[in-house]
Amino acid sequence: MLPVIALVGRPNVGKSTLFNRLTGTRDALVADYPGLTRDRQYGFARLPAELRAAAGADSLIVVDTGGVTGNQGELDLQMSKQVESAVLESHVVILMVDGESGMTAGDENVTELIRRTGKPVVLVVNKTEGRAADESAAEFHALGIGDPLAISATRGDRVQGMLETALRLCPPAKQDSLAQRDADGTRIAVIGKPNVGKSTLINRL
Repeated sequence: MLPVIALVGRPNVGKSTLFNRLTGTRDALVADYPGLTRDRQYGFARLPAELRAAAGADSLIVVDTGGVTGNQGELDLQMSKQVESAVLESHVVILMVDGESGMTAGDENVTELIRRTGKPVVLVVNKTEGRAADESAAEFHALGIGDPLAISATRGDRVQGMLETALRLCPPAKQDSLAQRDADGTRIAVIGKPNVGKSTLINRL
C-alpha cells in the first residue's frame, strides 16, 4: 500500500498549492478566498529517487482538504467532517499554517482536531518567501505539536525535506510501483456535484 499524506489547515494557508506541486498537476483550484476546496481530493505524487527506498514505494497518495474554519454553519461542519475523514484515512498529517499572517485561533482549532485522532503530524509553515524562515516559523512552537518546518509551496523551497520528514513517520510500506499500478489497473472516474458522497463511495470501494 502506498503512503497516504493528508494536507490539513485553516483556509488560505496554501494546501491546494502544495497539492498541485506534489502531484505535478493543477487539479486543485487555487484562489485567495475561503471555501474553494470543499470535498477532499486525491492525487499521486512521484517521489524523488533518493526518497523511494525509505518509502518502500516510488510514489505516495496526497489528500487535499477544505479549510477548517471552526464555525458552526452547516457547510463549515460538513467540511470539518470531510477533513476529519481525510485525517483518519491517512498515515501522516501535514498541518499547514501561514507564515505571513502568523498564528491564529483557527490554527489552534485545526491542531485540536488532529490531536484528537492521534495521527502523526508534521507542522509546516508555508509562505516564508523573502523572510527569515526560522523566524517566521518560531511562533508556531506554541501549538505544541513539534518543531515547525518552513517551506514555500509556491517556489518549492524545502518541500523535499518536508516529504522526508513525513515519510519517516509512515509505517513501512510494501513495495509498490505507480507504473505497475497504471499498467495493471482500470481507471474509473466518480463525478458529481459537491457533497453527494463521491469520496464515501471511493472509500467503500
